[in-house]
Amino acid sequence: MLEEKTILITGATKGIGRALVSRLETHNTLRFALVARSSELLGELKAHLQSQGHECEVFVGDVAAEPFVTSTVQHCVERFGSIDILVNNAGIGRFGEVEQYSLSEWQQLFDTNVTGTFLFSREVVPHMKQQGRGQIVIVASDVSKRVFEGGSAYCATKFAQDAFSMALRKEVRRFGIKVSTIFPGLVDTSFHAQPQGDPAHQGWLRAHDVADAIFYVLNTPSHVVIDEVMLHPLIQEY
Repeated sequence: MLEEKTILITGATKGIGRALVSRLETHNTLRFALVARSSELLGELKAHLQSQGHECEVFVGDVAAEPFVTSTVQHCVERFGSIDILVNNAGIGRFGEVEQYSLSEWQQLFDTNVTGTFLFSREVVPHMKQQGRGQIVIVASDVSKRVFEGGSAYCATKFAQDAFSMALRKEVRRFGIKVSTIFPGLVDTSFHAQPQGDPAHQGWLRAHDVADAIFYVLNTPSHVVIDEVMLHPLIQEY
């Protein structure tokens, strides 16, 4: 399902995004467009993919900056001729009691987690409609479906991502565009207070577990759409 296609991944240099690139790089004809904030990490990733024979473009910027998103998508279309898959993976977390949040922290969470998802999706949809096909994957969280103490702002962004994806799915299905949402539980990445690999993360999902789930979603036949995937480590009660 992935041969001769172009995939755009946000948050591509770390965690789930980086694991997904590793999972996909065995598909020799897949073209990569990668978005992140670190020019150094993106440069290293581009060099690696090109050494494997892939076409690759990288874009350094803020997923919530409209001019950056617009120019990134336009450049991808001009460079590769299409955008077949978008993976909205970029995300951040801030946690604490509600009175501890500043307005800027609240806005930063919504900018990255929600506005970034909206902007990239909005920009690729017209191209996918013109192609008569396309796939958008949104990496949300299991807290799109539940809440926890100290997570009011973060949970709100993930509920918003879920609502956006459900409405978008209804809008674009008739144009041959699939929208799938991934809801991971606890994942051992640098996203958390403890570093990746910390003993406190024993038994958690690994980034490659989530990447495998996304890979499965991307490889369904053209007549099949997987609307949602929820996955947890066995040790986590939900």
